[in-house]
Amino acid sequence: MDTGFADAFLAALALRAGYNSALVAVGAGLLGAAAGAGGTFLFLRKRALVSDAVAHATLPGIGVAFIAMVTLGGDGRNLPGLLVGSAVSATVGLLLVEWIARRTRLPEDAAIGAVLSVFFGFGIVLLTVIQTMSSGRQAGLESFLLGSTAGMLYADAITIAVGGALSVGIVLLLRRPMTIVSFDPEWAAASGVNVRGVDLAIMGLVMAVTVIGLKIVGLILVVALLIIPPVTARFWTQRTERVVWIAGALGGAAGYLGAALSASAPDLPTGPIIVLVAFGLFVVSLLLAPDRGVAAALWRQRRFQLDVHRRQGLLALARREPIFDRLTLKVLRHEGLIRPDGVGTPAGAAQAAKVLRDEKRWDVAREIYRDETISGRYDGLTSIEAVLTRDEIADLDRRLGPPVPVAPHGAGAPS
Repeated sequence: MDTGFADAFLAALALRAGYNSALVAVGAGLLGAAAGAGGTFLFLRKRALVSDAVAHATLPGIGVAFIAMVTLGGDGRNLPGLLVGSAVSATVGLLLVEWIARRTRLPEDAAIGAVLSVFFGFGIVLLTVIQTMSSGRQAGLESFLLGSTAGMLYADAITIAVGGALSVGIVLLLRRPMTIVSFDPEWAAASGVNVRGVDLAIMGLVMAVTVIGLKIVGLILVVALLIIPPVTARFWTQRTERVVWIAGALGGAAGYLGAALSASAPDLPTGPIIVLVAFGLFVVSLLLAPDRGVAAALWRQRRFQLDVHRRQGLLALARREPIFDRLTLKVLRHEGLIRPDGVGTPAGAAQAAKVLRDEKRWDVAREIYRDETISGRYDGLTSIEAVLTRDEIADLDRRLGPPVPVAPHGAGAPS
């Protein structure tokens, strides 16, 4: 990495790259935290496409707000005015999606597709019209598609930072009812929770995050910031409440690091960099998460394979059968259960006798219980002591009689 770029990146991380850059980094971090936490509820409700419809529905509002402000003699590029226009347009789009899904036979995904395409197409037409206006040629409204902080003013950065902080506050305030509704809406309704009201609150939060993130991430990429952190967080925990916090932390980290990277080089666009950082966190989690990651899955698969070979090798020792499989011999040698010449050790003979005894115990258990709740728990690898109680095992041993020891003997031709 170039030394100058590294120094600039470290300065941006420490908020020493300029006042506006610091505000953008803080605002992007708050926005990412709100987007990650808010997007979790959409992810749990399996309504991720709603964020896409809301994002695309903001474009007509931006165009109408610009034209209205110019017509009234104001500055069409005023960010608070543009955000208000986009919020109104997104609200109309959101309500239209809900109305179509509730009042017609169309499913929600079809309603989302219709609203998304119509609103986005209308917004593009408005942007084209604005480009023909004398005051619209330098409006820079196309930056709302992919985001841009290059021309951001101090007031704009303050607006985004405050909006991001308010969104995080809403998540903290309403996290419990939104979590309950997202996880189990039927139980929430039975408990007296206003499910429709909470759903609208979730949609309102998503709309707020989308509108605030237009200048930084853009309406096309803000959907990624709403969805990638929750999906990433899911790799690290199975508890719903923790997914919210982890997603918020990942989204905040992506926003802050992406803004710092963008501030380190003038030609790096902020929005795409933030999304790429979020995707990088997703890839790391996909590969290295302790329970759900690819590496953990590969290790479990390898561990299962070795356990199967160990068990089959011990059964072969107990039954005095030859062993020719290379991996089985390798596992038994590695654990000291057979000698290098293939002869079973005393420890191997003892464990072989135990494995054979457990097999006979399960044969008797299947005949006695004839019940999947008992016999169905046996997978051939788990110790019987972890499945049955001591009294149950003692009863099986009384029926089987005393165990038969296994004498050490040759495991077969060494490979």
